[in-house]
Amino acid sequence: MMKKYFEGLAILIMTVWVGGMWTVGYIVAPVLFQSLQDKAFAGMLAGKLFAAMAYAGIVCATYLMLYLFKTRGMVVMRQPLFLITLVMLLLILLGQYGLQPILADLKTQALPQYVMDSVYADRFRFWHGAASILYLAQSLLGVALLLKVYRGNL
Repeated sequence: MMKKYFEGLAILIMTVWVGGMWTVGYIVAPVLFQSLQDKAFAGMLAGKLFAAMAYAGIVCATYLMLYLFKTRGMVVMRQPLFLITLVMLLLILLGQYGLQPILADLKTQALPQYVMDSVYADRFRFWHGAASILYLAQSLLGVALLLKVYRGNL
C-alpha cells in the first residue's frame, strides 16, 4: 500500500515539475514580455518564476532520486531514469547558482539603466542565451523523463 503511495507521489511530482517548467518557460514568461510595457518589470517577474521553478526542481529531483535509491538500490545509478533526473538537477544547479548570479550582476552594474539599454546588453544577451539553452535542455530531458515513466519504467 505505502509503495503504491510513494510511486504515485513520484509520478505526480515529475508531472508537476516538468509541466511547471514548460508552463513557466514557454507560456508564462513570453506572455509577461508581450503583455507588460515595462520589460524590466517583466524580466523581474519572469526571473522570480524561474527561480521558484528551480527550487521546486531541486526538491522534486531530490525526492525522485531518493525514491529510486530506496526502491532499486545502487543499481539505479546506471539506469536512464536516474541519470536523466541527475542531469536535470545538475542543469538546474548550474543555471541557478552559476548563470543567474552573472545575470543579476550585469543588471546591477547597469543601474540605473535597464540592462538591455546599457553597455552590458551584449554580455547579458550572451549569458541569457546560455541560460535559455540550459533551460531548453532541461525541458527536453523532462519530456524524456515523463516518457520513460509513462512507458512503465518507474
